[in-house]
Amino acid sequence: MPAFLSPELGLIFWQLVIFLLVLFLLAKFAWKPILLALKEREDSIEGALRMADQAKLEMQQLKAGNEKLLAEARQERDRMMQEATVMANQHREAEKARATAEANTIIQQAREAIQTEKNAALAEVKNTAAKLSLDIAERILRRELTDPAAQTQLVDSYLKDVKLN
Repeated sequence: MPAFLSPELGLIFWQLVIFLLVLFLLAKFAWKPILLALKEREDSIEGALRMADQAKLEMQQLKAGNEKLLAEARQERDRMMQEATVMANQHREAEKARATAEANTIIQQAREAIQTEKNAALAEVKNTAAKLSLDIAERILRRELTDPAAQTQLVDSYLKDVKLN
């Protein structure tokens, strides 16, 4: 083997001594703080994971609460809509009944007015017929016709002259 590739025994010894010294110094002063820092980092990561899980659980609870509130709000809205529909139907029925009663009252008043007008017209027709009969009788008596054919002709001519409305 070439000489430049094989280390001497003294070099190996001093390298071993320096390695053990560095190992001892690292073990005495550096390993504990490094391990402590790693442990703290691990603990903080675990704490963060626990907090994240807790936050996730709280979010699920909040979501469930929100869904419950939404469901209650929907039920309340549906109840209010049903009440409004019932009230609108009741109002419509009451207005319909009032309008029907008012229409019936107006119809009854119109019938009564028509009946009154009819009775008045009949009374007027009767009065006119009676007056006409009296006029005809008076004219006949004034003339004192002796001929029955002339009396009939006179009555017919008076009836033609009279206009009934």
